[in-house]
Amino acid sequence: MARLDVSIVKRLPGFMLDARWEARENVVALFAPSGAGKTLTLQCLAGLLRPDDGRIVVDDRVFFDARAGVDLSSQSRRIGYVFQGYALFPHLTVADNVGFGLRNRSRAERHARTGAIIARLGLSGLEGRYPRELSGGQRQRVALGRALAIDPALLLLDEPLSALDLPTRATLRDELRSTLLQCGVPAVLVTHDFAEAYRLGDRIVVYEAGRVIQSAPRSELLWQPASEAVARIMGIRNILHGTVIKASPDRIQLRWRGLTMEAVNSPTQAYLPSSEAPIAFFIRPEYVRLIRKDRGAPDPGHHMNLMSGRVVAEADFGTTVALMIRLDEPGEPAQGEYDLEVEVPRLVYEILEIDRDRHWQLSIHRGSIQVLPA
Repeated sequence: MARLDVSIVKRLPGFMLDARWEARENVVALFAPSGAGKTLTLQCLAGLLRPDDGRIVVDDRVFFDARAGVDLSSQSRRIGYVFQGYALFPHLTVADNVGFGLRNRSRAERHARTGAIIARLGLSGLEGRYPRELSGGQRQRVALGRALAIDPALLLLDEPLSALDLPTRATLRDELRSTLLQCGVPAVLVTHDFAEAYRLGDRIVVYEAGRVIQSAPRSELLWQPASEAVARIMGIRNILHGTVIKASPDRIQLRWRGLTMEAVNSPTQAYLPSSEAPIAFFIRPEYVRLIRKDRGAPDPGHHMNLMSGRVVAEADFGTTVALMIRLDEPGEPAQGEYDLEVEVPRLVYEILEIDRDRHWQLSIHRGSIQVLPA
């Protein structure tokens, strides 16, 4: 398992990158909206850009150390780099593109290594084609093959799937994940798509305005964002604000929109909020339950955090429908025109005839309310 220690400062006009993170996982995903410093970090790792200060260590090799005066060249670092858009040489064939970094090796060695990489990436039979004769997915594999051919110490991928259409992107995302695991080369990839970061990365590093605001294994990040800022960058919906009534190590009672609600306090939560303290939390739309009207009164053993409201808008996503619910409680809605977004499968939408019946009781399990650290 690779060890990456990154601590870099780079000042540019109007922007400063000050990023610090470390990883022991095989694949690290740098995730953030565009302009947060992700690609800048990749360029510093590759030696294409010299940081003003800091240190970069890959396993036991020091790539850069400002204080010690160490700054290995790109060639010395043995970096495989897959650029956004792939940057294939249009006048070279697939075989020549893949073997481009092997020009200093013997012809036999170059031929053998190129053939092995082409076979591994499912490009056999395409050796003599040019980039213009390939599909987007095939070009992506050629670019990846060129980066892997040199047996890199570190593989860098800048938005590796962004040039693909959605169906191809979904297919190649899984193929890329499998390839990265099989080749065993430590990899750092950049993406602004959280689903992509989650599917490809073992660790996700979240950037905001040139700084790292959370670095965590992907499952931890999914369920325990370190702050409201992280949750918003991840695209989490139903981020809400209330007031603490009382809190214990395993329960938090809070007030929101005139309602009293109870949440399970995560055992890893680093703080215990005091009474009357403001609190931020989120509720995933798919975890809000609509209570069927043909099954009698709600059962307190199964239905918690009860509330009622009316569907004021909806969004059809094909297999699911997002319902925007405005609660019956008086006061301004929490999210502009509505309070909660609720996501239901289309089959449930049709069975319950939600298009006709717009008023519903809702239930939210206490374990579905995720409290955000202050």
